Amino acid sequence: MVPSEFQTEKVSDRITRIFAFSTELMYLVEGKESAMLIDSGSGIGFVKPLIDRLTDKPLKVLLTHGHVDHAMGASEFPADTVYINQEDAYIYEKHCTWEFRKKGLWMMPGGDQVTEEDFTPVVPICEWHDLKEGDRFDLGGISVEIFACPGHTRGSVVMLIPEERTVLLGDACNGMTFLFQDYSLSVAEYRESLCSLKEKLDGRFDTVLASHGDGALSPEVIDENIRVCEQILAVEADGIPFEFGGDSGLIALKGVQPGHGNIVYNPEHIR
Repeated sequence: MVPSEFQTEKVSDRITRIFAFSTELMYLVEGKESAMLIDSGSGIGFVKPLIDRLTDKPLKVLLTHGHVDHAMGASEFPADTVYINQEDAYIYEKHCTWEFRKKGLWMMPGGDQVTEEDFTPVVPICEWHDLKEGDRFDLGGISVEIFACPGHTRGSVVMLIPEERTVLLGDACNGMTFLFQDYSLSVAEYRESLCSLKEKLDGRFDTVLASHGDGALSPEVIDENIRVCEQILAVEADGIPFEFGGDSGLIALKGVQPGHGNIVYNPEHIR
């Protein structure tokens, strides 16, 4: 059986970080009128009872992308409250199966004790609302704005909380951005995404929230990963071999401090 309790910590008076059981993080944002859960974890164990204790306000669930460790817990919530970019249907449909979810249990302490009954059920992605750049959600005194950042997946989005001058990047840009799977965009395309995102967010945030680890990222991580893309494109990256989940790629730079930009890329899919 999985642990019975998710751990939490306050990021600010209005944002709570939730630690799931397989390295992933979720964030609860609470306004005066409603609340929002950003990402929903792997669907290992059931997070809704915790959310019900933390807030009694009407809730929406926003998903940064369709990967198993971000989207699978959303099925605990009514389908008409869940939002995801439907561009990620191609990856969600692969990740939502029991067989695929079972393969990821090696990352979770005690994962060998997890049974199918410990997983949330699967909801077809088409039952959820489409989430697009330009969408804005007003929670009452605090809001969440959506920006596209394709690369890690085609439907990856990031979420700006302007009143907190905070941006949550999901896996779209982090200290180990996965860009090496066959469904990811090329390094050149990803650089274009980051440059566009940087322009739109310029001067609007001071804090970056991560979806893994301790939740912290350098405020310069978007700029850092633009530079990493440029080093890869210029054939100046270190190219350290890397394997994950049966896929292999190259880590762009060695010696990067945790929380700072880095990319795992496919050398056959740079341009």
